[in-house]
Amino acid sequence: MKQMLSRLAIPVLFGALVLSGCSGGEKVATDGGKEEGKGNKTVTIGVTPEYPKKLKLVINKQAAEKQGIKLKPSFTEPSILLLDEHTAALDPARAVYPAYEQIMTHAARMRARTRGHFTVPLVIRAPYGAGVRAPEIHSDSTEALFTHMPGIKVVCPASPYDAKGLLIAAIEDPDPVLFLEPMRSYRAFREDVPEGKYTIEIGKGKKLREGDDVTVIAWGAMVPVAIKAAEEAKKKGIDADVIDLRTLYPLDKDIIAESVQKTGRTVIVQEAHATGGLANDILAVINDTSFFYQKAPVERVTGFDVPVPFFAYEDDYLPTPSRVLHAMEKVMRF
Repeated sequence: MKQMLSRLAIPVLFGALVLSGCSGGEKVATDGGKEEGKGNKTVTIGVTPEYPKKLKLVINKQAAEKQGIKLKPSFTEPSILLLDEHTAALDPARAVYPAYEQIMTHAARMRARTRGHFTVPLVIRAPYGAGVRAPEIHSDSTEALFTHMPGIKVVCPASPYDAKGLLIAAIEDPDPVLFLEPMRSYRAFREDVPEGKYTIEIGKGKKLREGDDVTVIAWGAMVPVAIKAAEEAKKKGIDADVIDLRTLYPLDKDIIAESVQKTGRTVIVQEAHATGGLANDILAVINDTSFFYQKAPVERVTGFDVPVPFFAYEDDYLPTPSRVLHAMEKVMRF
C-alpha cells in the first residue's frame, strides 16, 4: 500500500470515503480504525502518519461512492474505496447494497457514457462472504450482482500473494475494479509475499493442481475447500485439475476450456446461492467452448437458496470438502 501511495499526487479515496472532499458531519477514522490493530483495515496501520494529507477513512458508503465518482473523471490518478466500518466489527457485504447504485449507474458506465473521454480509475475493496459468524447481511456473497454489468472488473484473491499482485494491478487499471476480499481468508494462513512491486494480470486464472480426471473450479474462500476435496479424492484414485479463477469478470475462458476439454468432467464450487450465481456463467462458458468434450453433466456445489443463516447453522450453509468430493465422485460415476 505504501509503495502505491508514494506515487500519488492527489488525495486517495479510502475507507467508505474520501479525504479532502467529504461532506460535513461524516465520521472519520484514521490509521487502521477506531481500535488500532483490529478490523480488516489494519492494512492501513502505519500509513496515515506517513501520508496524512492523502489518507482518511470516512464512514458513509453512499457519500463515498458519489464523492469518488465525482472526483475521478477530473483526474488520472487512482483512488481506493474501502466498504467497511471504522470499528473492530467486520461490516462489509451490507455496505455494497447502498453503494450499488453509484457503482453500477455511474462508475461502471463513465467510459461508455463519455465515449472514452473519461474513465474512473477506482478500486473498491469489499470484504465479503460467510464463515466468520458475522450477523445477517454481512455474510452475503454478492459477486454476481457486479459480474452482470459490463464496465467494472471484479477480482477475488484466495491467497496473500495474489491479493497484493491483484490489488496493485487494480490500482493501475484505468477503469473501476471491485476487489472482493473473502473474510473467511483473513488471517487463515500465511504465505511469503515479495516486498517489491509486482502485479497479477486481471482476467487470468491460475491452476493450483494438475489432474486428468475432473476439473474443479473455485474462487475466494472456496479455493481451500476445493483443494482439500481434491486431496481426499486423490486417496480414492481421482486426480483433479483445480483452478482458482482469481478474476470473476472478465472470466479466463481459456483456462476453463483447456482444463475441461482435458478432463471431460467439471465441478464448480461457489459460496453464493445456487440461483443466479457465477457458476451458471461458467457453465455457459463450458457449453460454448467444450460441450462435445463432456463425459458427464457439470455439477455445482453452492450455498443454498436461503439467506445466510445465523451462527449455529452457518456451517451447514457453506460448501464443504465432503460435498465437493461427493460431486466429484458423482461425475466420475456417470
